Amino acid sequence: MLLLKYLIIFLCISLNYGCNREVVRENQPIKKDSGVSQLAKSDIDNVIEIHVNESRRLLKELMSKLYKRNPRELKKSPYKIADENIVRLFDLKHTWDFPELEGTHDIESIRLVFNDEYEGDRVFAFVSGLMSMIMKSYNYKSKFYIIDSVDPQKLYNCARNIEIAMWKLSNDYDSTGKLFLISNSLSDDKIRNLSYERLFGKLIATQDNMAIILANKKQRGIKKIIQNMATAVFLPI
Repeated sequence: MLLLKYLIIFLCISLNYGCNREVVRENQPIKKDSGVSQLAKSDIDNVIEIHVNESRRLLKELMSKLYKRNPRELKKSPYKIADENIVRLFDLKHTWDFPELEGTHDIESIRLVFNDEYEGDRVFAFVSGLMSMIMKSYNYKSKFYIIDSVDPQKLYNCARNIEIAMWKLSNDYDSTGKLFLISNSLSDDKIRNLSYERLFGKLIATQDNMAIILANKKQRGIKKIIQNMATAVFLPI
């Protein structure tokens, strides 16, 4: 019976794992995993998937908010409606090779946002960079099975990079002295809007939480890194 159980698990992995790793093309809707794949999952695999999905949800919300605060960025985009950009980034399969990102991915896409010479849609570059960086920390997977492994150090490094990106969003200015992207603001009664900080805080906590869970499960330590935000450099994923 034990041998039969492992044969069933192996068969499920064979049927689903290849689909999870296949090269995907833009403009294909994302397919949901079949119920049979649950046989090839452990509890920790389900927990990882929950954290990945939560990061996607938070970034969708962040992208929508940034477009509302920076409508000028849509004029630079080949897609003039914010929802179209949200759908093609989060709801359609792709390989992260968006033409407006000039061949960059993850950290390099985030750097584009704060480059005076970049003429593309900075909101799309920023959120796409964050999303591809997060997915890179999960080995570009959204479905996980018993044979998969995620490095908690990558998740920790990713969380620190999100902190750096958040700081740059509020503190980096272009050559004219204006913020590259507008996020937080003061209301008429001088109350500061902290909704962006709350979103970033949840993103960071999601990565850190998963890093701690995996480190404890694997009985591995995480190398902690402390940087001054003004001079901080992005950590490798």
